[in-house]
Amino acid sequence: MIRRLSPRALLSLTVGLALAVVAVVAGVLLTRGGQPSKVALPLRVVKEIALPGDSSRFDYASLDPDRGLLFIAHLGASQVIEVDVRAGRVVRTIDGLPGVHGVLVVPALHRVYATATDANQVVAINEATGTVLHRSPTGDYPDGLAYDPLHGTVWTTNESGGSETVVDAATGAARGTVPLGGEAGNVAYDPTTRQMLVDVQTRNELAVIDPTTLHITRRVPLPGCEHDHGLILAPTDRLAFVACDGNARLLTFDLTTWHITGTDQVGDDPDVLAYDPTANHLYVAAESGWVTTADNHDRHLTLTGRAHLADGAHVVAVDPTTHLSYYPVPHGPGGHPALLVYRPLP
Repeated sequence: MIRRLSPRALLSLTVGLALAVVAVVAGVLLTRGGQPSKVALPLRVVKEIALPGDSSRFDYASLDPDRGLLFIAHLGASQVIEVDVRAGRVVRTIDGLPGVHGVLVVPALHRVYATATDANQVVAINEATGTVLHRSPTGDYPDGLAYDPLHGTVWTTNESGGSETVVDAATGAARGTVPLGGEAGNVAYDPTTRQMLVDVQTRNELAVIDPTTLHITRRVPLPGCEHDHGLILAPTDRLAFVACDGNARLLTFDLTTWHITGTDQVGDDPDVLAYDPTANHLYVAAESGWVTTADNHDRHLTLTGRAHLADGAHVVAVDPTTHLSYYPVPHGPGGHPALLVYRPLP
């Protein structure tokens, strides 16, 4: 027999359910952080360079500052776009890179490396000609890249595969695989300790790897960080900057003490970071289109700007010689794909 509830009981149940929904939503908003207060970006637009292809997603970008060549992963078009930033024109597009995410130029080798994510490959490309030199298998969902100049290897983060694939930068031959025990975020080479650092984003920790033995030597927890994905180093100052896309936080991490020394709020879903070591400027580009800028003084980070730059502006690269920053976006001011170029204000 089904018992009918009294009007008062129905009212209490309805209120209780409503409060539960509000609590859940509030919990999600607190976890995500919400968009922070706006602080005007200390940037002025220099120019806009039209990019080819459709208005689909871009991913990482990598700059060769000596040659003035910027390589942009156009994920939605499965190609890398090469741009001469000095001349303000597109040099070429490199096709045959299904689902390309990561891109990394290594000027010393005159090569560009890209992760063909849909094919589970890392691809080596001749920087001067755009010719594909070799393709190497990786784990599942290769994403970010780093180069170890001491061992001559390219490291690929296999995000869903939870590992690092290590290949010979010259030949593409496999050097080994490092299981991480969780999803892989970004990876970086520390020239001071000659070790590799990698985000293990589902464990909210930073893994330190010996590139000679390919063994994890240290796991460092990152309290206050949810899903550490972005990573970039300021080696001279012995700092790492970690972007937590699960709760829109940026951590400043001391590479000497292995402790977090600062936490700042950034735009929702922070993704790509860029650091200008000569000006000590840090840039954090988020999936929400918000960009955060900060200055590193005496190993302390001070936020200088935080605002919406453009829809899809989750990728940034910076030139340490000119201090210009570059943002490829699917919809520029004219509604078409464009590379937005900004100069920091004095």
